[in-house]
Amino acid sequence: MKAIVKTEKGVGNISLEERTVPEIGRGEVLIRIKAAAVCGTDLHIVHDQFPYWPPVILGHEFAGIIESVGSEVTDWKPGDRVVGEPHTLSCGNCFYCRTGHIQNCESKRSPGWGIDGCFTEFMRYPEPKLLHRLPPEISFESGSLVEPIANVVTDIVERGLLSAGDSVAIIGPGPIGLMAGIVARVSGASRVILIGTKMDEPMRIPVARKLGVFDEIFIADEYDCVPLIKELTSGLGVDMVVEASGSQGGIAMGVSVLRKYGRFIGIGLPGRDVVEFPYKMAMLKVLQVICNMSTSYTSWERSISILKQNENIFAQLISHVFDLADWEKGFDLLERKAAMKVVFKPGL
Repeated sequence: MKAIVKTEKGVGNISLEERTVPEIGRGEVLIRIKAAAVCGTDLHIVHDQFPYWPPVILGHEFAGIIESVGSEVTDWKPGDRVVGEPHTLSCGNCFYCRTGHIQNCESKRSPGWGIDGCFTEFMRYPEPKLLHRLPPEISFESGSLVEPIANVVTDIVERGLLSAGDSVAIIGPGPIGLMAGIVARVSGASRVILIGTKMDEPMRIPVARKLGVFDEIFIADEYDCVPLIKELTSGLGVDMVVEASGSQGGIAMGVSVLRKYGRFIGIGLPGRDVVEFPYKMAMLKVLQVICNMSTSYTSWERSISILKQNENIFAQLISHVFDLADWEKGFDLLERKAAMKVVFKPGL
């Protein structure tokens, strides 16, 4: 089978290799990958900026069909359509595992960096309890988006407590930012504002406009967004900011456009270890600052339900579909911000 492999440590070191179909153990399943989406984490691994254990097959956002099951697997059978959480091999004993946060276990080894992932034809999946059923109404291509959607649902619905009637500003129109806008809108937000930069205008802003979920879209290079947003919210500021850019300017703007007692939802990961934060303003506004990483178990079923009802919107985020052999094209487009979501379909 074909597989996109990070062969060794260092920048680059990616190749398309021929691998044997993996054998599965008694409590494991073998999944035929039908669609696998590229995440920013995959690009971080390419640039040696995220932990990984090479040689390893990349990818963790997938949808597929169960090909075979181990003798001890009782809840799944060949032919089942599935997506799966990338929280495999958590230790089960640490503080985070024992308090229900296996996604933050420091010992876990997830597909795509800790164990072989989904940029291939068949993937060995060691923990069937982390699988979720993909309804037949959802295409495999859209199904590969469940994992990033679950990140957004975890962050803004479960932890951020987004409520019907909330006004929301999204900073950063990348895939996660646009997904946050969709989730906010379908969850009942009264106003959803998107803030980007001129760099986003060739690809991301046109996609955002087509989605039909944003009431206003501002380009921060061209406008002082703070007074504009204050004017739109009767001088108060928005109820929630979703900071999806990870940029110094975006973080500062997020604090500025929030109302008092507003919620700052951090999703974007900064490129630097230390960034400035307007702490005094946040204190004077009595803000809730909620930082996020990964997905909860409950967010997956919620995300599948949201996707099932709004697939026509989410599918517009998939800008390119490639065979595994064309991985270099897909990665290059993403590096140049000339693509939104790239999906690999083995055997396309």
